Amino acid sequence: MKYARLTKEQLEELHPEFINFLATQSITADEWATIKEKQPLVAEEEIDVFSDLVWEGVLTKAQYLEHISPNQMHLFFLRENNMALIAIKINKENIDITTAEGYGWLKENLGDDDVVFMSASKDYSEDRNEDKFKLIREGAVITRGDLYKWFERFVDVK
Repeated sequence: MKYARLTKEQLEELHPEFINFLATQSITADEWATIKEKQPLVAEEEIDVFSDLVWEGVLTKAQYLEHISPNQMHLFFLRENNMALIAIKINKENIDITTAEGYGWLKENLGDDDVVFMSASKDYSEDRNEDKFKLIREGAVITRGDLYKWFERFVDVK
C-alpha cells in the first residue's frame, strides 16, 4: 500500500464508488461476497488498491493543509511545484490556540512579542502526493485554506 487503508466508516461512505471500482474489474456482488469469504487476503488487497486510488484523488485535489497544536500553527498552501508554509508560534505559556479562548487571544495579540510568524517554501520530492500524505500522517488536515488566506496578509510568503 502506498498510503493508508480507508477506515470502515470511510469505505461505507464510499460504497457506491467501491461498487463501481469492483465493476471495472468485472467483479459482481456475488463474486465479491465469495472473495471476502474464501479469499480474505485477496479482498484486503482489493480494498488496499481502492484506498490508494481514493487517496491519490484526494491528495491531487488538496490545496491547503493545516496542523495546529497548542502553541503552534502550520498552514500549508500546496502550490503546483512547491508548498508554501506560514508558521505561527506562541511563546507565551498558558495560551492554547486549539481552544476558542486561546485562538481569540492570538487574534487579539498578533503584534505581541510572544507571537512569532515565519514563512518558507519547499519543493516537492519526486512524489508530491506522498509529501502531502506525510504531513497528514503527522497530523495535518485538508482544509479550504481560510486560515492560510487570513494569515498570509501578515507574513511575506515565500
